[in-house]
Amino acid sequence: MAQPQAPMRPSRQLAVLAAIFIVLAALVWFGGSGGWRNRLEPKLGLDLIGGTTVTLQAQNLEGNKPPTQDQMETARRIIDQRVNGLGVAEAEVVVEGSNNIVVSLPGKSDDRLKQIGQTAELRFRMVLGQTGDTGATDPSASASASASAPASTGASATPSATGSAAATPSATPSGSAAPSASASAPAAAATPSGSEAAVAPDIATQRAAVQKKLGQDVWAAALAEQAPIDFSQAPDKAEAYKGFKDLTPAEVAVLPASMQYNIPYVTCDKLNHRPVGSISKAEDPAVACGPGVKYQLDAAKVLGTDVSSADSGINSQNGQWTVNLSFHSAGQNRWTDLTRVAYNNGQDSKQVAVVLDNEVVSAPTIQNVIPGDAEISGSFTKSDAQLLASQLQYGALPLSFTSQDAQSISATLGSSHLEAGLLAAGIGMLLVVLYSFFYYRLLGAVIMLSLVLSGLLVFMALILLGRGIGFTLSLAGFAGFIVSLGVAADSFVIYFERLKDEIHEGRSPRSAVPRAWVRARRTIISANTITLMAAAILYFVSIGSVKGFAFALGVATILDLVVVFLFRHPIMTLFARSKAFLSPRVSGLGRVLDRPTTDAAPTSTRRNRPKEA
Repeated sequence: MAQPQAPMRPSRQLAVLAAIFIVLAALVWFGGSGGWRNRLEPKLGLDLIGGTTVTLQAQNLEGNKPPTQDQMETARRIIDQRVNGLGVAEAEVVVEGSNNIVVSLPGKSDDRLKQIGQTAELRFRMVLGQTGDTGATDPSASASASASAPASTGASATPSATGSAAATPSATPSGSAAPSASASAPAAAATPSGSEAAVAPDIATQRAAVQKKLGQDVWAAALAEQAPIDFSQAPDKAEAYKGFKDLTPAEVAVLPASMQYNIPYVTCDKLNHRPVGSISKAEDPAVACGPGVKYQLDAAKVLGTDVSSADSGINSQNGQWTVNLSFHSAGQNRWTDLTRVAYNNGQDSKQVAVVLDNEVVSAPTIQNVIPGDAEISGSFTKSDAQLLASQLQYGALPLSFTSQDAQSISATLGSSHLEAGLLAAGIGMLLVVLYSFFYYRLLGAVIMLSLVLSGLLVFMALILLGRGIGFTLSLAGFAGFIVSLGVAADSFVIYFERLKDEIHEGRSPRSAVPRAWVRARRTIISANTITLMAAAILYFVSIGSVKGFAFALGVATILDLVVVFLFRHPIMTLFARSKAFLSPRVSGLGRVLDRPTTDAAPTSTRRNRPKEA
């Protein structure tokens, strides 16, 4: 015989649930900023508000080894720099799982992001000239450059095999270039003059459009310039070339290298934000920037693929952080030849710029011909040296990437997706409520209230998760929440059918409620646990939108358990004490309550005893 249970006090559970709601509501309201809409708006995914998303799967260049955390972080940082180089604002680049990087641009469609994971080449180019970025008036220009070009000022390269060789800084530090008038080499040495160089047909078309925009006379005059212009000495040229101020980074990218270098209106801010791959051709001269310095660069003689390894360490002679660089056999020969030309028998040692994508990350002065490993020294901090070493070793990206998922969604289509998701959720909830009122009568009110409370909990959880961990609600997440309605309906059916079984066995509704809860609780917990396990497995083995579906399903399932324990059972206990619940037609238990119960049988027997006597 079952042990009698202590009387339940449903007010305690309901008070706990009320406290949870108050705390969550306070966090939602006071944890946000701005107007009420900003405070009460969850973070929506790209498929609901429009935008572009690209999921890149990493593959280790060394074979079947899984990518390391450091490699993924280096790749994320470089890809983030590339995205910023496209001129894309508010894009998010995050590592997802152990081998995926997700690039997201909410609210905008930009197909250029789909090529962002292509592995670029690192280039070693001899510096033919340098000039200050006198035309950069935007403070963010130098900040952007310095973020990706650490500690290039005063750096020098020496043979590391000599051990005792002192690593003296360059006499002309790369970060303290003189104004444009003191450029160390004329622009004509860097490139053939303008339009004579063979260019791809698409580049020629874009260049012709820019030439038309500037005007033929301005184009010809700019092409004839032989050195960087000092507008303070030639104000008439500042007026003549003001059309260059209106060029976009994409238009600047198709200018001849001499124009990019000689015209101050072509600022480092525009050069750094050129499309990725604008100076990827190794055989072409180029112009790129370091912190506040515009460099005129020769053709690339050494590529990133020639580097075998690079690491950072402390020089035992002077205690300074340095970067040690070694090359493959063929790359070593090319590096030796490059340093021989740059050293020039010590008569006029030049710098060699390390160019990553569109920016100079370091420009050490060559102190000697380097037949073996090289050591780059300068005013490095530990983090500067480690960053430069990783950039040198990995070329541009430490991993190769394959695009697993790439899509662009317009804002209009995103809004229609959001409306469709809300409509589907509303229809699903309405069908569950209608069926519950039809089949369970008064108990349908319990179902409806439970779904409303679950919806409010989910809504507040979405807002807090979006602020805390950056969770975005996607269309797949909507599907997860809609599926969770079925999970919630299952727990209703289990509980109420157990309740019917108890009443069928002859117990009164008031005593049947706690007994049915004890029997149904175990089944409800088991069913929800299985759902949580399935959601967890799906989350860890999937990528992209499927992860959003699994996460949403898991969150909704957990919150459903909270509502089951803190609302559904306590409110049923309260209903069992009401007269309305005892009415078969109102409670929805009519067919069960109309049947003879075991409590009524003894009364019938006593009434018939006199007749038997």
